[in-house]
Amino acid sequence: MRRNLWRNFDFLLFGAVVFMCLFGIVMIQSAIAGSEELADYPQRQAIFVAAGLVMVIIMAAIDYHLWASIAKFIYAFAFAALFIIYVYGEARFGSARWIDTGVILIQPSEIVKILMIMVLADHFTRTWDDKKDFKWIIRSFILTFGIVVWILLQPNLSTSIVIFVIWFALLWISGLPAKYLAILAVAGILLVVIAFPFLEDYQQARILNFIFPDPEASYGDVYNIQQSKIAIGSGGWFGEGYGQGTQVQLRFLKVRHTDFIFSVVAEEFGFVGTTAIIALMAFIIVRCIRVAQTASDHYGSLLAFGYAAMLFFQTAINIGVNLNLVPVSGLPFPFLSYGGSSLVSSIVGIGLVESVALRKKIIQ
Repeated sequence: MRRNLWRNFDFLLFGAVVFMCLFGIVMIQSAIAGSEELADYPQRQAIFVAAGLVMVIIMAAIDYHLWASIAKFIYAFAFAALFIIYVYGEARFGSARWIDTGVILIQPSEIVKILMIMVLADHFTRTWDDKKDFKWIIRSFILTFGIVVWILLQPNLSTSIVIFVIWFALLWISGLPAKYLAILAVAGILLVVIAFPFLEDYQQARILNFIFPDPEASYGDVYNIQQSKIAIGSGGWFGEGYGQGTQVQLRFLKVRHTDFIFSVVAEEFGFVGTTAIIALMAFIIVRCIRVAQTASDHYGSLLAFGYAAMLFFQTAINIGVNLNLVPVSGLPFPFLSYGGSSLVSSIVGIGLVESVALRKKIIQ
């Protein structure tokens, strides 16, 4: 039984993720551009990758139905972790999002994204045969907002939006009637308008600078975006070569190892290189969707689909930010950007999908 179980392991998905993570380490090495302060980041990222890949095997070996049986405890844990970070979290870059363990900084909201996929997948599985009315929508929204509110208070708008995207994706795949789409769209727009005055100053500035750009500005809030576009444009078709990008190596491009890692790839490997990376991410997402389609039950399908939706949204938004198609959000590029919590969370999600893939022919 155990030997037959591992025959369903999606090695193509796993291999694509490993390649993306290793390529991320290589790009971070180039992105730090000889900075002594960031010199150990590639090594640290390598440790995070190794730990994450071990977690893939562990998560795959665990029957994913376990998470459904303890969904209430998972929700309580997520709630408690975010409450603690709100009270005791270490403030960095204007937000209290991190817990300092003395060895590494942990960002609970990144882990909570995966936990909420587990919780919401369980909720929609248990309500699968319920009437798909407004009450059904509101119950799942309240469940989601009970967690998101603590992330908003950090403040961390981008992660809050990611969790709402996961909620909507699972709501839709669970049978959301088309007649409610317009209502939810209007409600979403009203929520944005109402919430705007309560956003932090830097969050408002990001949105306003995107909507009303100043063509003469070359510093401040628009600086990173301008340097990003220069880096992408200078890459041309085939790039300037690894470690040869002037915007990166001369440090004109800031936060280049995290939010703007895509611009580093564009400058050094050009249009061809970025197209290859986008294609690889698309392959990973499609493989996750395929697992969702072949899952043995609704819960497994929702787990894989929710994770695929998260990957797609984060990838699209990160690329959109680098191309100045959407306001700056701070969302990392999955598997590429530097960051222990975000990387491990993404890789653990792959383990969750692999767990579903392993059992597609075992549990009927």
